Amino acid sequence: MNNPAWLLFSRTVKGVNALMAYLSAFLIFACTLVLVYEVVTRYVIHVSNDWVIELSIFMLIAATFLAAAHTQRERAHVGIEVLDEVMSAKWNRWRYIFGDVASMLFCALIAYLSWVYWHEAWEGGWETSSTWAPKLWIPYFFMALGMSLLVLQYVVQVVEDVFDPAKHQQHEFLGE
Repeated sequence: MNNPAWLLFSRTVKGVNALMAYLSAFLIFACTLVLVYEVVTRYVIHVSNDWVIELSIFMLIAATFLAAAHTQRERAHVGIEVLDEVMSAKWNRWRYIFGDVASMLFCALIAYLSWVYWHEAWEGGWETSSTWAPKLWIPYFFMALGMSLLVLQYVVQVVEDVFDPAKHQQHEFLGE
């Protein structure tokens, strides 16, 4: 599609998702440092930190959901590659479109429910039962945001696959 508004939307979605992938990588690195800190303080200094596990879980939840859209953009999710080999390019294109539409609808439902859950946690002041007691809206926010970005990535892919069949053939040629 050569519509300037669409190109801006598509590039923005892809750019935001690439940025989220970097943020996800940073969160995984930070989680590693926090866990190393926990090991050192627990076994060398003999100090227990009850906040470390919850913080690590929160960071890994955020990293997982924020990276989902970029992973989809790269088509790096688990797929049935044998079908690429036995089906014609035309049927593979429609298989991808059908799979993306079905996945988009499912992810849209999960995104909506995640936003509802986030709102309930925000309004209810939900927190964990630990002594640190961080607010539960934080991981729910990252779940909702990540699923919403994933839905937008699906929208971009479906529109591009429907209106630009040559792009799908480029994906096959490049092994994407």
